[in-house]
Amino acid sequence: MSTASSLLLLLRRNAAAPAVALRLFLHLTSPSAPPPPRATSFLSGLLAADPSCHPLLPRLLRHLLSLPDPSPHLLSLLSPRHRSPFPLAFSLSAFRSLRALGGAAPPTPVYNRLLLAALREDRLDLVEALYKDLLLAGATPDVFTRNALLEALSAAGRMDLARRVFDAMPARNEFSSGILARGYCRAGRSADALAVLDAMPEMNLVVCNTVVAGFCREGRVDEAERLVDRMRAQGLAPNVVTFNGRISALCKAGRVLEAYRIFNDMQEAWEQGLPRPDQVTFDVMLSGFCDAGMVDEATVLVDIMRCGGFLRKVESYNRWLSGLVKNGRVGEAQELLSEMAHEGVQPNSYTYNIIVDGLCKEGKAFDVRRVEDFVRSGVMTPDVVTYTSLLHAYCSKGNTTAANRILDEMAQKGCAPNLFTYNVLLQSLLKAGRTTEVERLLERMSEKGYSLDTASCNIIIDGLCRNSKLEMAMDIVDGMWNEGRLALRRLGNSFVSLVSDSSISKSCLPDRITYSTLMNALCKEGRFDEAKKKLVEMIGKDISPDSVIYDTFIHGYCMHGKTSLAIKVLRDMEKRSCNPSTRSYNLLIWGFQEKQKSDEILKLMSEMKEKGISSNVMTYNSLIKSFCGRGMVNKAMPLLDEMLQNEIVPNVTSFGLLIKAFCKTADFSAAQRVFDVALSTCGQKEVLYCLMCTELSTYARWIEAKNILETALEMRISIQSFPYKRIIAGLCDVSEADHAHSLLKLFIAKGYSFDPATFMPVIDALSESGKKHDADMLSEKMMEIADCNDGQSAVSGVVTPRSRKHEQDKYAESDWHALLHRDDSARTIMKITNRVRTGWGQRGNIHEHKRQQDDDIYVLENIG
Repeated sequence: MSTASSLLLLLRRNAAAPAVALRLFLHLTSPSAPPPPRATSFLSGLLAADPSCHPLLPRLLRHLLSLPDPSPHLLSLLSPRHRSPFPLAFSLSAFRSLRALGGAAPPTPVYNRLLLAALREDRLDLVEALYKDLLLAGATPDVFTRNALLEALSAAGRMDLARRVFDAMPARNEFSSGILARGYCRAGRSADALAVLDAMPEMNLVVCNTVVAGFCREGRVDEAERLVDRMRAQGLAPNVVTFNGRISALCKAGRVLEAYRIFNDMQEAWEQGLPRPDQVTFDVMLSGFCDAGMVDEATVLVDIMRCGGFLRKVESYNRWLSGLVKNGRVGEAQELLSEMAHEGVQPNSYTYNIIVDGLCKEGKAFDVRRVEDFVRSGVMTPDVVTYTSLLHAYCSKGNTTAANRILDEMAQKGCAPNLFTYNVLLQSLLKAGRTTEVERLLERMSEKGYSLDTASCNIIIDGLCRNSKLEMAMDIVDGMWNEGRLALRRLGNSFVSLVSDSSISKSCLPDRITYSTLMNALCKEGRFDEAKKKLVEMIGKDISPDSVIYDTFIHGYCMHGKTSLAIKVLRDMEKRSCNPSTRSYNLLIWGFQEKQKSDEILKLMSEMKEKGISSNVMTYNSLIKSFCGRGMVNKAMPLLDEMLQNEIVPNVTSFGLLIKAFCKTADFSAAQRVFDVALSTCGQKEVLYCLMCTELSTYARWIEAKNILETALEMRISIQSFPYKRIIAGLCDVSEADHAHSLLKLFIAKGYSFDPATFMPVIDALSESGKKHDADMLSEKMMEIADCNDGQSAVSGVVTPRSRKHEQDKYAESDWHALLHRDDSARTIMKITNRVRTGWGQRGNIHEHKRQQDDDIYVLENIG
């Protein structure tokens, strides 16, 4: 038996122990006795299949490079025949060594294997570099090679260049069309994706599903439905993936009721040829309900999943757990953890991180220190995600001292922060304008060996824009095209150690987010000509603008009252095949609402309907606000019914606008009716009670305001922002001191701690009416509370004074202790009234629908 055959036989006998096989290989081979390439190929396959042996690969590479002719052995390492791939870094090292040897170009399959590995790790820059190297080496790209380049360009949003590559392909397959169509859909250009589908020799189910989901994401449900009808007409039956894509896209767009209708049809009309829901369908629908705040509906769905055997995986439990935590139902989340143990479903680190992240983000109800206690309780083993959640929570509160403490604890526990962890802290510090601490953080990152990536650069550019350093931000972006992250060195010495002159550094190029940040800042300052130049530059760099970019211009023009130019942007989007979304129209409608042009809003809503773009609650709220601003509340009121007919659930803002409008016209009974409906639709929200009580107080309806306040006290709702002193002083002013006195006694009986200055108008009124005994009793209680509080805030449910003063408080001149500090708002809480009127509840339970922003305008103000 030859030496080569003996070596291969030995390797095969030790295939179960790759490390032993490697030692034998290194021992039995040398430059004077080189191994056969097939022995190298067999050994490399063994090492690739065992991740624990990957650290040994550099040793093998060094040995192969010592051989007289390493080329065939390096090709064996890179052979696409191996089922398991090597780590990308090692493959690149072997490839560079092969290219440095010169000789014939590596075969195209070697390039293809590297391209696939680069795509797996999202190294889009490497895909382009490898493709250029292939062409320079004289190799011939095949369909797979070109598809890999197409995938990289599409993932980077460079759709115009991707289209040129697609059109220039001498041969392409259905995967080529699918990649381009998916890229268009990701860029919000589903109409272009449909054109790709139309050009295919025959309809492809996967591509059809991609385009259907894309249309749904853009709110163009009618076009999605037409495509599904086309599929059926051509004998291509929509499958469960088609329906899952539609449901997922609708849920992500906030159109959960439409998604549920499709889901319900799959459950009940499957005899008509519809696919039955699978695990993915249930999971997507569950996430949709949870994200929309429809917890009651989600609870019913979870019961169905239990009965049908669809709640047996930790991933499904995690979705439900996330929904409960996100909607403030932490107690039920803890019960769910117990259920998982009972059902034999083992929680993973993600399960516990859901709880930690949810509690950290629920800043109003939970103290981050409580979450830290939970992390340290031993129930879970914190990982980098856990610590990053804590870090983000402290950063969002501006507590960078605690955030640095978390970093120190990570070091002590041997849990190394990743670049994302540092980016979270970097973003927080830049938002707060704390440049000195930014420099210290950068020094710390340098000490730990971290280097800035594109996301870090975008955070820094955004921080510069927020801190009125827009010129410097633009200068850095210009420099990044030639220097990569080296352009950041012009910010100061603290950045020098975090950048290098390596080729990787230069690959840190601006992306769509970079340009979006710059254009948003320019539009906010009204510098539209410069913003347009950046848009042209972006397109020239083969970065396709998406709908978010155009929305930035629409919002900027509307902010500066230039609605006619905003309309032109909308039309330009359509010309460039970047279809406007619901958000695009909402921004424009908001611009007309600011000018109280209701007729223009109605025209735009009609246009949306014609184009199959669905309106949402923000669309209607703008119209309601416009009508109410013009004193046309009777035209605004029917819009609530219209919203429900279109399966759009009114939110707090919808009802708040009507309540204010009716109170302004002194129609308090109508305001009360709207308030009753709001409670039934949105739930017993504090903000609704605050709003109603504020309006009553504003118009001196003291008795009604007092009744609402009493109900709030009975419900044990926190009333920190209550105008309680105004109500009590107002009651005394209209000779209703007894009502004010009873309100104070209820405060005390329920254990509320409040500003002792509240006693003073009641004491004065009682004294003036001859009730000296009651006045003396109140005086003693006031002194007792003042001594206990000494200006400090109390625990949950308290009424704490704030710094802003009420204009109507006639006791504003006293400075005794901190007793006369004023509330900082004019909000309070109303009592629970009658249930929703007949007919409204017939569309299903809408009590716990999505808790949207209390004022949609604040959402519109935060674009980009």
